[in-house]
Amino acid sequence: MRTRRTQSARPVPALLEPAPWAIPRGLIVLLAAAGAVLAIAGMKLTADLLGPIFLALMLTVAVQPIQSWARRRGLPAWLGMVGAVLAVAVILIGMIGLLALSVAQLASELPGYADELNDLVDRVRDALASAGVDGQQIHNMLGDVNMGKLVGLLGSLLSGLLGALSNLVFVLALVLFMAVDGMTIDRKLELIRRARPDIAYALTTFAEGTRSYLVVTTVFGLIVAVVDGGVLWLMGVPLPVLWALLSFITNYIPNIGFVIGLIPPALLALLQGGPMLMIWVIVVYSVINFVIQSIIQPKFVGNAVGLNVTVTFLSLVFWSWILGALGAILAVPLTLLVKAVLLDIDPATRWVNVLIGSAAADDEEDGVAA
Repeated sequence: MRTRRTQSARPVPALLEPAPWAIPRGLIVLLAAAGAVLAIAGMKLTADLLGPIFLALMLTVAVQPIQSWARRRGLPAWLGMVGAVLAVAVILIGMIGLLALSVAQLASELPGYADELNDLVDRVRDALASAGVDGQQIHNMLGDVNMGKLVGLLGSLLSGLLGALSNLVFVLALVLFMAVDGMTIDRKLELIRRARPDIAYALTTFAEGTRSYLVVTTVFGLIVAVVDGGVLWLMGVPLPVLWALLSFITNYIPNIGFVIGLIPPALLALLQGGPMLMIWVIVVYSVINFVIQSIIQPKFVGNAVGLNVTVTFLSLVFWSWILGALGAILAVPLTLLVKAVLLDIDPATRWVNVLIGSAAADDEEDGVAA
């Protein structure tokens, strides 16, 4: 009787073995994109709340060295906290007060140029008619241009500045609470560094980058304001202090801040001295601001924050769309915050800093290797 040989079990090919289950990479990208859309929509809907919170956070980060200085000197922690809050209060109240006073002066100054504005509108209307533009189109373009409209617009702006005092109380309260927490932030960061060094690295990088950006931008803003205000005063343009203050504030708006700061004094120069004075204001402003803001300042800002020009401009567009004018001023610090949370916190994603950064090569290599 034959016995049937039992064939030995053949090995299963590797391709037929069940692979460990994993989420497809494409699905991960899709889910991340969907989460980003929801987060952006949420920020857009809560912009009125997020704007003051982000402002308070940036101001707290900016004045944190006061608390660190007091601690190194052996002073009580509460004294450094009070100094930091007072510094923020002086900055905010002083800035809003100067703006409100300057806008009020402009509103009282403009009615004296009503005749010049009407003559300018008539000349533009005649020039358009000579060029063959239809009368109805001219009326649609220039029908609403009058001094009353401009003064009313300034009045609305002044009311908005005074209304910002209500938000100012909220911002100062947030700064106070954050400064109280800041009394122990160094100890907390040391504990985080021991347990999660990557998180401590991301937070430290964000704080240092934000402070460096604010210091560099403030210094160059003061230089631009002094030079612009002095030139306008020498040229006889009214309210040079207001335009110097505007130059200082718009210096915090990357890429297009110079254009925003140029338009009002150029228009007032047109009413004051005609087209030639306006051209001189534009030329002198362009030369001064191009040299300082486009050649010198970007070198220091780029090395301070590690963001190239393209990313800086896109951040300006994005945060302005989310938070309005406040987003334009805080565009770079907020981008640094997002970079810290999404890129710097994970060593596997820090290589992206090479693509989006403009810092020195050594700094980039350190960021990738860290």
